[in-house]
Amino acid sequence: MKLKLAMIALALGSTLSLTGAASAQDKIKIGVSYPTPTHAWASGMNWHAEKAEERLEALYPDVDLILINSPDPGAQASALEDLVSVHQIDALVVLPFESEPLTDPVLNVKKSGALITVVDRGLSQPGIEDIYVAGNNPELGRVSAVYMKSRLKEGDNIVILRGIPTLIDNERVDAFMAEIEGSGINVLDNKHANWNRDDGFEVMQDFLSRFPDIDAVWAQDDDIAIGVVAALKQAGRDGDGMFVVGGAGMKETIKGIMDGSELVPVDVLYPPAMIATAMDVTVAAFKSNGPVAGRYILGATLITPENAESFYFPDSPF
Repeated sequence: MKLKLAMIALALGSTLSLTGAASAQDKIKIGVSYPTPTHAWASGMNWHAEKAEERLEALYPDVDLILINSPDPGAQASALEDLVSVHQIDALVVLPFESEPLTDPVLNVKKSGALITVVDRGLSQPGIEDIYVAGNNPELGRVSAVYMKSRLKEGDNIVILRGIPTLIDNERVDAFMAEIEGSGINVLDNKHANWNRDDGFEVMQDFLSRFPDIDAVWAQDDDIAIGVVAALKQAGRDGDGMFVVGGAGMKETIKGIMDGSELVPVDVLYPPAMIATAMDVTVAAFKSNGPVAGRYILGATLITPENAESFYFPDSPF
């Protein structure tokens, strides 16, 4: 009897040992794919992704987050193939470099059985993603216009610096124009500045040379706004009561708001931290008792001196 009990105990111990070893290797693998940071907002996104990786892997030892950034659509498509064939991922969080060329590669990941979370830039074919996380582009335009209306009166003049000619830019500008319609505020001109501070500087120089009376500038983006401010200072027109509204949540902009800047008094949030939100939601799909699939559209909060500290990340590159 003692021999039988000993053998049973040994067998159970071996089984438990094998189960433990299997469990240690049975990690939830989540690929996170996004463009290589080439400008400030993307650098901030990369920072938030890395911080989310550290936090989530510490919280869930059985979760393995694999971060890969790619310099172009072709490289990103190849990275997605590797995530499936080499890493055998259970889920993918992807911010597509461009929508059209990444649609089929993401669809192939979907066919492998992986959960798909798409961030910011939608795919060209609907229904591939299980989860969608993005900023609210129409709301960014509308919130910017509401603030403009609160500061300006009928007959005041503004200029608009747009982003890159894309659906995102159109959504922002269309919502802005719809909100100020009927207010009596005059839009003197609008030109694309490509979400770039050098282009913002050049476009604003042109506006300043043509329009002696400008009351406010909608720059739409914090990088553009930096160029606008530089042009105003060079022209000596940064102290004539004009103000600038950008967008995204750059740390330098938010610090200026905290310090009471009159030239850039507010900002509208379009958070690079949305990649971290997408990672959180994707992990929750495996860890939560409730459903998480669906669309998560983040608010375009007006950042003011009263709430700016909540959006200030001094260690972020953005």
